[in-house]
Amino acid sequence: MNDPETIRQILDDAKIIAVVGLSADPARASYGVSKFMQRQGYRIVPINPKAASVLGEPAFATLDEAYSALGGNIDLVNVFRAPEHVPEIVKDVIRLKLTSLWLQEGVCHDEAAGWAEAAGVQVVMDRCILKERMAAGWGSAA
Repeated sequence: MNDPETIRQILDDAKIIAVVGLSADPARASYGVSKFMQRQGYRIVPINPKAASVLGEPAFATLDEAYSALGGNIDLVNVFRAPEHVPEIVKDVIRLKLTSLWLQEGVCHDEAAGWAEAAGVQVVMDRCILKERMAAGWGSAA
């Protein structure tokens, strides 16, 4: 977990990122981070039952709905939810056989992350995807 090579591989290989908890509010971190990733060429798939669309992309109420709509084509699940929601999200990731899970800064759940790793899911926990991308020198936040 949090291995620099794994982080680099996820950022290099992922093209479609399902963002669980992506807010439509531009003042929220999930919005700003996802907008940055979108500008870097990633397709952002909002998972938010309270939004119709975010960042010009249709929003889905659940990860299952997004998975079905995209024919399973999700490369990374990026989580902007409180830690108590992580176990259910991890169960979905494992059940859907998704390969990569990113828990944003402050989103920590060691037990659930362990389940994901045991199921063969690449896990990054308590790291900001934008900061990791910037630290590697890939693009700017502008």
